[in-house]
Amino acid sequence: MKKPLFRGVGTALVTPFDRDGRLDLKMLESILIFQMENHVDAVILCGTTGESPTLSDREKTRLFRSAVQLCGGIIPVIAGVGSNDTLHTQRLCEAAQSCGVDGVLCVTPYYNKTTQTGAVQHFRAVASACTLPMILYNVPSRTGLDLSVETVLTLAEEQNICGIKEACGNMEKIAQILAACPKGFSVWSGNDQETLPVLSLGGDGVISVSSNLLPNMVHYTCENFWKGNIALAAKLQQQLVPLNRLLFQKTNPIPVKALMPEVGFDCGPCRLPLEQLSAADKAMYAKAAEAVLKPLLKSTVQESDPDKVNYSD
Repeated sequence: MKKPLFRGVGTALVTPFDRDGRLDLKMLESILIFQMENHVDAVILCGTTGESPTLSDREKTRLFRSAVQLCGGIIPVIAGVGSNDTLHTQRLCEAAQSCGVDGVLCVTPYYNKTTQTGAVQHFRAVASACTLPMILYNVPSRTGLDLSVETVLTLAEEQNICGIKEACGNMEKIAQILAACPKGFSVWSGNDQETLPVLSLGGDGVISVSSNLLPNMVHYTCENFWKGNIALAAKLQQQLVPLNRLLFQKTNPIPVKALMPEVGFDCGPCRLPLEQLSAADKAMYAKAAEAVLKPLLKSTVQESDPDKVNYSD
């Protein structure tokens, strides 16, 4: 039986840059402390939200080491290692393991347009490069390839492939995977708007963008569901709908990085080719923050005891 790498909310962290476009590791430290204080169950670095395509391998390993140094032994640190080059992915997987991370997230190869068989061979090759638990990442809107149910179930038999971040948006497919996968193989929602539906099918949580801003609220959506407080979990999911819509009006992570200063973290702009925000865009996000984010921040109780948290007001 496989052991879940984490259960609940794993934050797909933004990557903070300074004014010169370099990594801001001091800001990363502040963000990680904020995430841990607000009950996230794992952090994921260098995924889509972390702008992995524009980060060098050296930058990625610096991020991995920084996160392990601060969070190691407290919450799992998961390293995004995926690319469309199997050998490169293997090398980055090995580097991530040497940094002391707890697991790796490996996206479906993009652009090369491989087949389902090629995807199986790719993931098996990467899994063989390290002993860490691996999370598959299926996001067909980004990669052009949707891992089939059969492919996922084949890979689920691999010893160190422990689960999948599923961002296909197909609840029937997710149900099929959960019905047939080996015991202990985890399915996490890869879309914030589908957290509760995936939990209801037996999923283990969400790898979340919105938890960059509201880690407590996303955590307690999962927590209340598992405690049997279904109505409250549903209300939390409903309250997050406007924010989740806002976060995907433009390509992720453009909106979430624009909103991070509202929770105290200026993470700089995204790297090109993701667009640089105009003055009009910045004004739009400031207005949206007033209407959508700040009311949720006011309702979020910063409390260490989950039994005392009440989001229902």
